[in-house]
Amino acid sequence: MIIKDCFNFHGLILAAALVGGLANPAIAQERTYLIDLNSRTATELGSLDRDVYGLVGSSAMNDAGQIVGSYGGAPDHAFITGPNGIGLKSLGPFGDLAQTDSVASDVNNKGQVVGFFSSVYEYESHAFITVPDGISMRDLGTLSGTYSGHSFGSSASGINEAGQVVGGSETANGTTHAFITGPDGVGMRDLGTLGGDRSSAYAINNGGQVAGSSATADGATHAFITGPDGMGMRDLGTLGSMSSAKAINDAGQVVGNYHTAEAFDINRAFITGPDGMGMRDLGTLGGAYSFVFGMNDAGQVVGESSLGRGGPQHAFITGPDGGAMMDLNSLIDLPQGVTLIRAMDINDNGQVIADGFFTSASPVPSIPEPQSYALMLAGLSLIWLVAWRQKSGSRV
Repeated sequence: MIIKDCFNFHGLILAAALVGGLANPAIAQERTYLIDLNSRTATELGSLDRDVYGLVGSSAMNDAGQIVGSYGGAPDHAFITGPNGIGLKSLGPFGDLAQTDSVASDVNNKGQVVGFFSSVYEYESHAFITVPDGISMRDLGTLSGTYSGHSFGSSASGINEAGQVVGGSETANGTTHAFITGPDGVGMRDLGTLGGDRSSAYAINNGGQVAGSSATADGATHAFITGPDGMGMRDLGTLGSMSSAKAINDAGQVVGNYHTAEAFDINRAFITGPDGMGMRDLGTLGGAYSFVFGMNDAGQVVGESSLGRGGPQHAFITGPDGGAMMDLNSLIDLPQGVTLIRAMDINDNGQVIADGFFTSASPVPSIPEPQSYALMLAGLSLIWLVAWRQKSGSRV
């Protein structure tokens, strides 16, 4: 699946950056930034405690600038910030399970957070939802109703203003199906598939239209869109060999990624018109590769793209309706030594969350302190967690 491949690829990049950064401070270290396009500024998203926790990774943002994601620790925890990315706060463990890993995937304008959690001693994950401002995780259960005893339970990926949640869940026969809930995460319902045995939902708009990916009857993987309240799954097709939807706005525009039909199976980003009609390629920043992560209601799309053949990747943003892909680095006044490599989400107020490499000015090698090794291991633990959940949870 496209999403799974992306996280594995990012994991390798992050691991190389972390290990290299420990060996030489002149090597880039990955950090997360809140970008304000109106003021052309970039503000680093702080850690709860840089001496204890490593690798803060963002997933999504609401219109107030509240950011959610996960940070490396022991265990790894989901977090939420206050408005404009201020005051990073852990969502804590689930209930009284102290040793619980958690990842936050999305947040609505009320501050309700969704994602997944699991005990570090088990191999199942469960979707969760919180009340406003990320308080009090609640288990959403699974489509099979119980823990299966192997590999995967459920994972939430998107939420709208009514609190309807979408994601993927293991069914009673062991396959993964897309699901939708009612308002405030009540009542998980199976969305079915496009004819194959697997599907997963990644986003939902305020009309209840859901976007995701599904196996088809002939074994392909295609992006889908539904009607209101998740009714009527429709195949969006592909511009290449396969496709997967990543986000949907209130007009029903869908963005996602497809694999080209070329020999090297290159990933490219796409956008559709309203109600999922008319898929088109978003292009690149000069290279062969692009990947989309988020979109706002104006149809501005953010993601990452290669700059040239074999060249580095940079964060991109498009104009409204997916027009004119631009290098995000060229639109803001970045701190010295920072290069934005990936834009994760954009809201309707001109704010973007992006991951960037920060390169220290000192070229002198240093010997890592013991706590640096702990940070590296915590970061790699988070990479493994997210990659494993994507692989096990989506299976598409």
